[in-house]
Amino acid sequence: MTLPLLLICPMLIAAEPANVTKQPNILFVLCDDLRPDAVGCLGSEHVKTPNIDRLAQEGILFNNSFCTTSLCSPSRASILTGLYAHAHGVTNNFTEFPVEMATFPKRLQDAGYETAYIGKYHMGENNDEPRPGFDWFVTHKGQGKYFDTEFNINGQGSRLVKGYYTHVVTDMALDWLKKDHSGKPWCLMIGQKAPHSFYFPEPKYEHSFDDVEVEYPKTAFKLDDKPKWIKERLYTWHGIYGPLFDWRKDFPDDSPEGVKAFEDMVHAYWGTILSVDDSMGQLYAYLEMTGELDNTVIVFMGDNGLLEGEDGMVDKRTAHEMSIRVPLLVRYPQLGKGKKLDQQILTVDMAPTLIELAGAQPIEDIHGKSFASLAKSGDDDWRTSWMYYYNYEKQFPYTPNVRALRTDRWKYIRYPHGDGSPDRHMAELYDLKNDPGETTNLAEKPERAGLVAKLRNELTEKMANLGLTPATDEMPIDQGIGKELPDAKIR
Repeated sequence: MTLPLLLICPMLIAAEPANVTKQPNILFVLCDDLRPDAVGCLGSEHVKTPNIDRLAQEGILFNNSFCTTSLCSPSRASILTGLYAHAHGVTNNFTEFPVEMATFPKRLQDAGYETAYIGKYHMGENNDEPRPGFDWFVTHKGQGKYFDTEFNINGQGSRLVKGYYTHVVTDMALDWLKKDHSGKPWCLMIGQKAPHSFYFPEPKYEHSFDDVEVEYPKTAFKLDDKPKWIKERLYTWHGIYGPLFDWRKDFPDDSPEGVKAFEDMVHAYWGTILSVDDSMGQLYAYLEMTGELDNTVIVFMGDNGLLEGEDGMVDKRTAHEMSIRVPLLVRYPQLGKGKKLDQQILTVDMAPTLIELAGAQPIEDIHGKSFASLAKSGDDDWRTSWMYYYNYEKQFPYTPNVRALRTDRWKYIRYPHGDGSPDRHMAELYDLKNDPGETTNLAEKPERAGLVAKLRNELTEKMANLGLTPATDEMPIDQGIGKELPDAKIR
């Protein structure tokens, strides 16, 4: 008598094919205005971040990661889409993200993922409604507040949620993770407000840095070879002698004693980051407890950098290093452990990378490139240069139009007027190998004229490859550095 095959090998029903790879979960923690050197493993002398540092120890630390436009909304849209701002359309902080645009969360949904976004989204200043691509969506209007923010929880309407922002969104994230996901892989994005201005640490961290002396950076006083607009910015909303996001009440103040307000501002900024590290510890503990740690791609990233006195500036937007550099740490055992990569990674690389790791359908015709192979085994064809840009904002008239090229060694910055006429301001050229602090502008040196011409041509070529030509590169007219403060509603 021949027995049925199912009785002989009942395990054949339950067993997965040997060649099927389990889709990883994805946890993406996005901070706002986080300088890389404000994280322990990325160079901070004073801010201790053991939980964030653990990502570097167990994953990959990217030494050279950048945003393509140093402004919250454009950068966030680039992370979602893999596109520069002119292509996704979010070129400022007041434009809604196009609902029809392809994003990596949408592609993950199509690949069977359950998706969620919790925290600061900040694309559409007055919109806290759910967005496409996410099965669960929690956000608020505008910037949100460090204490007691009104959240719209999955389209149920705004309601006040008391508590410190960092911990509130972490608790909501953990609540979502504990839901029944019906066996699906999940992708959770957490948008932390910290350390965006205005900086308010939670009470236990208010005095963590009282004993740390902070001075203006030396570059704030070495501006003679820089464009004049940088000096003009010193006394504005985005200058070190201005109000410093409300930390200086009597301004402008260029007295030596005025540095105390600057120190207070930096201390508060650092204090908010300590809470983010606590949050990462909670998320780590949950993944360990559930056994999902090694099957989860953990991304810790900033949306853009931040200037803290470099060249006398605060805020971001410019093409200078601390404005465009972002922290990036990734933990996923299949990519490697304890690695440090020096290649230049961009915000537009995040979408194609996560799509590849999830086994989802790629987005066609994007500007970014997956760094999965680079992380695993290297990539001899990885980029050695790229283009950065920013468009002058009438709401924040403290930074000109910017078009810049950054190579592995050189940075060339130009400031178009906006109407096709000659650039409004002196260009900048820095040798990043010998002058990483960008202290000496070489653009006007006769012996560098050939290099300037070469880099300008390369910048023009990069722009053309991105679809930006003199006919298509639309930008506002540079109306000069303004002295007035921005509207209180959009600060």
